[in-house]
Amino acid sequence: MDPLFLEFQEALSGRYSLDRELGRGGMGIVYLAREVHLDRMVAIKLLPPDRAHEPSLRDRFLREARLAAKLSHPNIIPIHSVEESDGFVFFVMAFVDGVTLAERVRKRGPLPTTECAKVLREAAWALAYAHSQGVVHRDVKPDNILIEEATGRALVADFGIAAAFEDAQEDGVVGTPEFMSPEQALGQPLDARSDLYALGATAFYAFSGRYPFEGSSPTEVLAKQVTEPAPHLSTIGVVVPRKLASLVARCLEKEPPERPESALVLAEQFSLALEHRRDLPVALRAFVKRSGRLDGSGTLLGLMALFPASVIVSLEFGVVAGYSTFFVGGVIAPLGYLVAQARRLARQGFAHQDLRPAFDAEAERTREEIVSMGRSAPPGILERILPSVAKVGLSVMGFGIASTVLANLFLEPYLANVWFRALDAWPYMFGGFGMLAGVGAMGYAGNRRDVDTEFWARRWTGRFGRLLFALARRTLGSEAPTSAVTHRATELSLGMAAEHLFDSLPKATRHSLRDLPPVMRRLQDDAQALRRRHDDLAEALGAAGEAAAGVEYADVREARDEIHAKLGETVGALETIRLQLLKLHAGSVSVQGVTTHLGIAAEVSEQVERIIAAHAEIERGLAFPRAPTPTPA
Repeated sequence: MDPLFLEFQEALSGRYSLDRELGRGGMGIVYLAREVHLDRMVAIKLLPPDRAHEPSLRDRFLREARLAAKLSHPNIIPIHSVEESDGFVFFVMAFVDGVTLAERVRKRGPLPTTECAKVLREAAWALAYAHSQGVVHRDVKPDNILIEEATGRALVADFGIAAAFEDAQEDGVVGTPEFMSPEQALGQPLDARSDLYALGATAFYAFSGRYPFEGSSPTEVLAKQVTEPAPHLSTIGVVVPRKLASLVARCLEKEPPERPESALVLAEQFSLALEHRRDLPVALRAFVKRSGRLDGSGTLLGLMALFPASVIVSLEFGVVAGYSTFFVGGVIAPLGYLVAQARRLARQGFAHQDLRPAFDAEAERTREEIVSMGRSAPPGILERILPSVAKVGLSVMGFGIASTVLANLFLEPYLANVWFRALDAWPYMFGGFGMLAGVGAMGYAGNRRDVDTEFWARRWTGRFGRLLFALARRTLGSEAPTSAVTHRATELSLGMAAEHLFDSLPKATRHSLRDLPPVMRRLQDDAQALRRRHDDLAEALGAAGEAAAGVEYADVREARDEIHAKLGETVGALETIRLQLLKLHAGSVSVQGVTTHLGIAAEVSEQVERIIAAHAEIERGLAFPRAPTPTPA
């Protein structure tokens, strides 16, 4: 037993019962204890006695602990009391059952993007409140951010070396080298933006599992903090959305004015990033990952049973019956299943337009997981050849099967038999090789990307998926779907509302406005494309830092502003169509009036397409860091 533990327990006897040591650092030792009178668990931070004998250290410890005790915020660990007893100087704070961010990364690796952004946002909230009270932390780091086990809430701890802004430079250089801002390393006056730099370094560590600057000694690390630019997350192979990577890069700027304006602004940026990555509704998530696919065990068993069943039916009832069985089991039944799944989704208030964002979100999550597993190396020769071999082999087998089917259906038995003998088994030999090559190609491709998600995304988001949803809506009849969900982008919500209004018009009116649905779909696609391009340009300017204000980025800024304006105009055109349809239902506008606004909307769509084409060259020429993506097989 540590003698200090025993001595400290004797000094606290009757008030606190020490349980064990939780950790120690340069400014104190933390113990887990139970407060006797209130019967609650607390954490006690003790200034080491050898340092408590130094009046300046003791006074600073007490002064700053009392200052921190005034802070009251959901993401700051509260301090209950600051005391001196029998030569011991300590303060008592709430005990949080959880792990530090540093422990979480060390044990389980970098945090997933969404979880990490939440932790950083809550830490920024805590710092924003402390800064508003005139307190700068000066030691923001993963060890001082706790993640509560039960709730996942992040709490900032150890304001023990914080100081009022006006006194922050009195005590020289204090902090942890790996997370220290350049001005702090130089002993210069500090303000809130020094904490933002430290939070940026913390974010870099949480996303990547490594420090932005490393060295053999604290002096070497501090020298790099002052003189070297911080690496961008995308340049070290970390897959992080560019919005977040650019935000971390801004926090790590050497000059304080180039960092975010405040911790509150930083928290808002993390919130925006989370909004773009918000979780899908459960029904959509289940559809994208499971029910919208035909790759389960039931499908496999059904296909295995279909061929022998077709042969048996053919022997018993004739060739036509056999092929009909094969067609019904291999085509009609799967289509019926997919329509049923689309119907279930439509009954819950979802529409075909919801599928693309859902599949995109699923693909992004999978891409992050694959790259984090180190599967982004360039493909080998065999990996590049196998897909071509599979296509040739399966094409030859398909020709053989199709020709055999046609011969059995339309030729006399003798001629069909001659044709079959002429083909012999070579198409099936090619098909066997093609299948083996296809299995190998799929195996390689599966290591680099989610092949299933890509395949089903193309099916569901294209014309085939639109047809399935149209059939599903017809089977719903008068059954009303549940209320509309709120996860959609504005343009999708407006387009879907307009589509519903259009479908409820009389047949003759719909025929007169038959050009309306394709115009609406074009506007939705245009708005989505504009939104993506605006985000790309904004992130490019953010990654460029101070250079973004220069003449060389003037075209990029102009393009961003133009696209932003055109996005508003495109969404406005959708809103106008919806309002005109509402007025048409109410009888306050004619079909001709709707047609006029439809022509204006079509012109807006044409303008958008021209703008996108004109800016494509600018976007291709942008020089900003991009995260590496897996190379398709």
